[in-house]
Amino acid sequence: MSEENEGNAQDPAVVRPESAGLRLVFGASGYIGTNLVPHLLAAGLPVRAAARSPAVLEARGWEGVEVVAADALKPETIEAALQDVDTAYYLVHSMAAGRDFGQIDLEAARNFATAAAATGVRRIVYLGGLVPAGADTEHIVSRQRTGDMLRSGPVPVTEIRAGIIVGPGSAAFEVMRDLVFHLPVMITPRWVLAKSPPIALDNLLDYLLRAPAIPDAAGRILDAAGPESLTYADMMRILAEEAGRRPPTIVPVPLLTPRLSSYWLRLITAVPTPVARALIEGMRQDFDADAEAIQRLMPQDLLDFRASVRAAFEAERRHTVAARWTEGAFAFRDYRPDYAYYAKRASGSALARARAEDVWDVVVSIGGENRYFYLNSLWKIREILDWMVGGPGLSYGRRDSTELRVGDMVDSWRVIAMEPQRRLTLFFGMRAPGAGVLEFELTPEGDHTRVSATAYWHPAGVWGLLYWYALVPAHLFIFAGMTRAIARRAEALHRARQQPAGKDIDDETERGP
Repeated sequence: MSEENEGNAQDPAVVRPESAGLRLVFGASGYIGTNLVPHLLAAGLPVRAAARSPAVLEARGWEGVEVVAADALKPETIEAALQDVDTAYYLVHSMAAGRDFGQIDLEAARNFATAAAATGVRRIVYLGGLVPAGADTEHIVSRQRTGDMLRSGPVPVTEIRAGIIVGPGSAAFEVMRDLVFHLPVMITPRWVLAKSPPIALDNLLDYLLRAPAIPDAAGRILDAAGPESLTYADMMRILAEEAGRRPPTIVPVPLLTPRLSSYWLRLITAVPTPVARALIEGMRQDFDADAEAIQRLMPQDLLDFRASVRAAFEAERRHTVAARWTEGAFAFRDYRPDYAYYAKRASGSALARARAEDVWDVVVSIGGENRYFYLNSLWKIREILDWMVGGPGLSYGRRDSTELRVGDMVDSWRVIAMEPQRRLTLFFGMRAPGAGVLEFELTPEGDHTRVSATAYWHPAGVWGLLYWYALVPAHLFIFAGMTRAIARRAEALHRARQQPAGKDIDDETERGP
């Protein structure tokens, strides 16, 4: 967004007093919610963020934001989240739930409309999708019906419909980015020649910010779009040029349907498969937008697609520091725009009958002579393979045998973040097609502590995805065993610390479950 537009967004004449009350972002853990919350904060508005998992929101590090747990399928949690709210942003969809997401979306919208009426919400702002004439795909129809369901209640609804959103993390943008970076030649269905009017993330956020202050926007359906309509082929060409890549050669063929192409997408993109499939199946026809009305109500300078891509890349470069792993964080993708935004993941956890400080002392002893607590022979094989291809796999050692600090090397891993007795994040240093993170998290459960180990992998194209899928079975087995071994060691350490003359900690290095 230009400096002029940022000024408008914070102008008291734009955010009217009657719309400056508490704003609830319902679905704050999603792509738009994650970006909307700081945008509202920058405008000086009080914000409450709601998601099914508050821990995900707390990881964002938003200062001054009230975080609450709420589930659209549990009405009692919605009413609690809506108490004292002036404006509620409804940003929930269930595409990732699979085949029944349309019915789930309707039930969720019905629950939300009822709760908003019961709690006296002044306005609902819903972000929907553009609806072409004759639309019949479940993704598009579900978005349309969700808006209808929200409008069935007495609370005025402003529905803003957008097509492709250009910004880091946008599912459509990330699918195109993965295709551009990883496929020099594409054999595609004819949907690649269909047209759509993309909109820059900053432009869309500005509409969402200002809509509640516009009386004439109440009860309206408003199309939001950028200043041009482009084919998907054109968008991928421009994206490649802005990334400094040679544009891919695109060969459209009549036999490859959107449904068929959605199946091979899982080999090309790390975007969650149900989401990618829903998006691709909705690309069979042109999308048009009548954006005159929204521009008349909330005028702003609109970025064209090339400027939007440039802004997306710049946004990634600006947000390089993270206290823990978060989806798409540039630091955890090794600062590589060609590494997938969305991560694959595998994890294991175990409950230790010990205090967090005991578990922490075991976790931070990882590596070096202590090795990895479980099935060290498999770790050794992986290290040798890395060394054979010129990697640092056999670089053993650590600065101190019991203490860690950010920046330390643990064998070929690097400590990139840590919160004592809560979280340790290690960056994968071996050679592989992508970037990886291993994160340990400690969660108190009464007098006990749960220790979790999660591997996040941002693949680099087809080879990165194949690498991940080849290791998934081993990952699931190793992390379950590793956390159990850590728990046992922590329990032994706890017992030793309770006795004047403690015993040595049992060596669980090569033991199984």
